[in-house]
Amino acid sequence: MMKKFALGLVVSLGLSVAAAAEEPMKILFVDTGNTGRSVTAEALANDKIAKEHLAIRVISRAVDMDPFDVHPEANVVTLLKQRGLDVTSHVAAQIGPQDVKKAAIILTMTAKHKARVLEQFPAAEGHIFTLAEYATGADTEVADAYGKPMDVYVAMVKQVDGYVGQALTKSVKK
Repeated sequence: MMKKFALGLVVSLGLSVAAAAEEPMKILFVDTGNTGRSVTAEALANDKIAKEHLAIRVISRAVDMDPFDVHPEANVVTLLKQRGLDVTSHVAAQIGPQDVKKAAIILTMTAKHKARVLEQFPAAEGHIFTLAEYATGADTEVADAYGKPMDVYVAMVKQVDGYVGQALTKSVKK
């Protein structure tokens, strides 16, 4: 009886240790100022992650953050709020070495962002892609809506939403 109990305990402990050791996939979204496209990608990804209980964690960062402009763009706030997503507490952050080191995948909004990250962090080579490139294999950039009319923001959110869904699905399969 004692041997069965001990064996059961070891098996259950082994399983719980293995489950605890499993790290979620970590994805970093990057754009220019971390107030529009990358914020949108992070919010939409977090929504999908929560709804589908995916073992993924996401953050977003800037390649050229303006310390005087750290809050999400008003049109982004409005459009995401219509989906039940609140990004008003988001504060822009500049990409740093720890972000790159900890991220399994880095997804930028444009090829220029990708090149900028690689210039600063050569170690990102091999796990950095544009969002469209990773999601679909296409050489398409996510349009910058900053300062443009609402219809441009609507198109940007739609574009990001499509890519994020595909990127998360692909990440889960890895």
